[in-house]
Amino acid sequence: MNSERTAFRGLFLPLALTVIALSGCAGASLEQSLSRTNEEAASFTGGQLALAKTQEDENARKKAATELLARPLGQEAAVQLALANSPALQALLAQHAADTARAAKAGRLPNPIFSLQRLRVGDVLELDRMISIGLLDLLTLPLRQQVAGQQIEQERLRLTSDVVDQVSRVRQAWVRAVAAQQSLKYAGQVYESAEASAELSRRMQAVGNFSKLQRARQQAFYADAGTQLAVAHYAATAAREELVRQLGLTEGQAQELKLPERLPDLPREPLQPAEVGQTASRGRLDVRLAQAQFDTAARDRGLVRVTSITDIELGGIRNTISNGADGSKATERDYEFALRLPLFDWGDLQRDAANGQVLASAQRLDATLRAAGSSLRQSYAAYRTTYDIARHQRDEVVPLRKTISDENLLRYNGMLIGVFDLLADAREQVNAVMAEISAEQQFWLADAALRAELIGRPMASPVTPTSSATAGSADTSH
Repeated sequence: MNSERTAFRGLFLPLALTVIALSGCAGASLEQSLSRTNEEAASFTGGQLALAKTQEDENARKKAATELLARPLGQEAAVQLALANSPALQALLAQHAADTARAAKAGRLPNPIFSLQRLRVGDVLELDRMISIGLLDLLTLPLRQQVAGQQIEQERLRLTSDVVDQVSRVRQAWVRAVAAQQSLKYAGQVYESAEASAELSRRMQAVGNFSKLQRARQQAFYADAGTQLAVAHYAATAAREELVRQLGLTEGQAQELKLPERLPDLPREPLQPAEVGQTASRGRLDVRLAQAQFDTAARDRGLVRVTSITDIELGGIRNTISNGADGSKATERDYEFALRLPLFDWGDLQRDAANGQVLASAQRLDATLRAAGSSLRQSYAAYRTTYDIARHQRDEVVPLRKTISDENLLRYNGMLIGVFDLLADAREQVNAVMAEISAEQQFWLADAALRAELIGRPMASPVTPTSSATAGSADTSH
């Protein structure tokens, strides 16, 4: 018996030291996650993604926001402002830190249990002390750490994906806000032209040069232009407020927000399919995340196969017995094993769940791989189509409308057409410019969606038909 105790003491201390050493192997670093996200999504974060933890960090964020709001906010400046100012983005980073810490915790051993028991029988006092650890937890620790490492990688990929989504929403909100503001300006011009036509028709009817029907047509167009102007006002306000929310601006900051007068010029040349394919092949986030989920499920299944049947605990015992009658004292050392008996639950349901999770993860990975190419082709088609439409509006339709307007002005000066024809033509030209703005907006929305698609975060990029034709033009015949 003494030899067994001696052997146990010789084994338990090195075992305890090994447990302490191994239990610290699984860890997570927020700074490391942010560094990798800044590296992999540099075109989205500009290397500026950071979590504000101190008052100094908060002050630096406020200063950066103030500097950016001091001038008209471009698209990339809007992204910088969101990174520096948005509390929603900061909450995303803080939540990632919490989720990563929970994932890392799964790779550590549960703390050992220390129990103390005091028994007195007459003059005899017995103190029983025992420290126990889960032997099965210790044996499966390397596999647990592998699973935890995969879960940490999943969380990091989710963080990068969420940041890309957030930045893409900021870019698209900026495009909508600038385009809506630009369209409002031209909607005002159409309204002013319609107002002038309505007033002129009223005066001409008053002197008998216009029929009631002719005046009613001009008045109806004026009323419709007023409705369109009100709609444009609301669209500009809604788009601006959406941008305010995406940027996380306070009431004071929202008052300081200034946007450019117009959308950026179209690129000289669109991205080519070969360039798009080369960029996308560097590693899509959606594929990597699906692969990480599959790897985690596969490793977790191996762990469940071991832990689902039983559990074993190993405890070291030290008993001290004191006899108050004769003053004697004895110390006993021993160990015990505790085994969970699989009488009611053999762990088959846990194993079935783990097998199902692996199968589901494998199918999701396969589905992601199959959809990646199709999604990229669709996103590029939307990008290229909107580019061609916008360029067609800019290079063909708008110059053509200007030529028509110039010719009609010459005809008006030569008294070949009346003032109502000239006003109607001016409205047609403004409508062509508004159609160009709409086409450019569709392109820049598709551009933002394609950027997200290239890194592996598909976004909707609908192509809205754009026409330079004017619906509901006033009939000026008389």
